[in-house]
Amino acid sequence: MKGGVTHLFYGRMLENTLFAAIALVLILEGLLPFVFPAIWKRMMLEAMKMSDRDLRVMGLVSISIGLVLLLFFSE
Repeated sequence: MKGGVTHLFYGRMLENTLFAAIALVLILEGLLPFVFPAIWKRMMLEAMKMSDRDLRVMGLVSISIGLVLLLFFSE
């Protein structure tokens, strides 16, 4: 039964970490439109002018940087 308790503990720890990460993303995503709405609107208009390829490259770069940071700072 000890293995089940350990599994439950680590499962909840992972779940809590995942929820904390999602909450942090939402906070950071909401900061710019809250603090600088005019700049945010301009950025969105500029993003609309970008090609799908350019947007995908930006997304890939962002994902890559996030993964490198996650690997670097994880134990």
